[in-house]
Amino acid sequence: MSGIPHDHYEPKSNAEKWVESRLPVIGLLYNTIMIPTPKNLNWMWIWGIVLAFCLGMQIITGIILVMHYTPHVDMAFASVEHIMRNVNGGHMIRYLHMNGASLFFVAVYLHMFRGLFYGSYKAPREITWIIGMLIYLCMMGTAFMGYVLPWGQMSFWGATVITGLFGAIPFIGEPIQTWLLGGPAVDNATLNRFFSLHYLLPFVITGLVIVHIWAFHTTGNNNPTGVEVRRTSKAEVEADTVPFWPYYVIKDFFALALILVVFFAIVGFMPNYLGHPDNYIEANPLATPAHIVPEWYFLPFYAILRAFTADVWVVQIASFVTGGIVDAKFFGVLAMFGAIAVMALAPWLDTSSVRSGRYRPTFKIFFWLLCADFVFLMWLGAMPAEEPYASLSLVGSAYWFAYFLVILPLLGVLERPEAQVATIEEDFKAKAKKSAKGAPSVAPAE
Repeated sequence: MSGIPHDHYEPKSNAEKWVESRLPVIGLLYNTIMIPTPKNLNWMWIWGIVLAFCLGMQIITGIILVMHYTPHVDMAFASVEHIMRNVNGGHMIRYLHMNGASLFFVAVYLHMFRGLFYGSYKAPREITWIIGMLIYLCMMGTAFMGYVLPWGQMSFWGATVITGLFGAIPFIGEPIQTWLLGGPAVDNATLNRFFSLHYLLPFVITGLVIVHIWAFHTTGNNNPTGVEVRRTSKAEVEADTVPFWPYYVIKDFFALALILVVFFAIVGFMPNYLGHPDNYIEANPLATPAHIVPEWYFLPFYAILRAFTADVWVVQIASFVTGGIVDAKFFGVLAMFGAIAVMALAPWLDTSSVRSGRYRPTFKIFFWLLCADFVFLMWLGAMPAEEPYASLSLVGSAYWFAYFLVILPLLGVLERPEAQVATIEEDFKAKAKKSAKGAPSVAPAE
């Protein structure tokens, strides 16, 4: 399964041999958990186990919630209240599911930005990165459709605004919007469609996750140095790696336990903190909320969507060149999806021969500005669509696109990277030596 040479599973008992000759599932699991893993991975490599936990939790809690939920506009809101008030443990199941989505996105954003810093998207891991971006898009679709299901005010109007974006696509937008809604407006057909897709997409995500794991088990894990595991001999592999079990499994589960302490504290003591108050009011098509906002994990891209108004010069030029086909609304839609597309294209936009950001001093400055810009756009997405937030959103959006389309390609040519370590073993020994120097000395007992 892996491109790194290692000891593969050999069945010992007759029962194991019988199973392995007919369905080699034991060998597959063994080769997966015993995969040689770079020994210098840091704590930013814990998010995979958190994401796996979140996916499992969302599927299990979602199946339980489906047993009590009614996907009908006249009963959806009441069925959620029924879950909260009458189903045994229903409030906890719903809060786990609701806040689990937030934990899912916290983990995926940290996972993605770690990949951007350490160059995990570079050859030979381009396909792994693209599959990861597909998982992210499916997550966004699943989360958006799930937000509509409680049928509160923000659910209804959020669905109205977001589905209205498809109507901005020239020529084919209105038929797509009508097909998506199941009619001319957000109604019962829309709720049924979103309910079906919200239930289906997690299983699509599960399939993509399996392919994602398969992909990086084939190419091997990236690591903080960006230096590849030596593969010419078993001795070199053993010098650069340790088996995933038990070393990283124990480390990952320890990190997961710490994260779950915080997660369950939020679920137990402040479960509605990340929710919008208007979504606890039943949907009313005749009463528009004063300020329509999506969930926090959509806010950066929502800010980009709103940044490009008819007054922006690039929108005016696009409208003039296309004869009015590309208006402000359509340009905003292109910008929103384009912001995700440029991330997916990072393997080809980054021209540097050095993989890890650890050895790229100029890159570090622009990368941390990108992280700050992402948080800045998240804040702007929650603000009203008025000045000065509109202009600030335009500045934040400009830097986001400039980072991927201008800065990354130019840095590969202009930047002078620092010297890299030759091997993973060398980096590991240097860290161990540094840790030993910093450790307090213990006087011998007399």
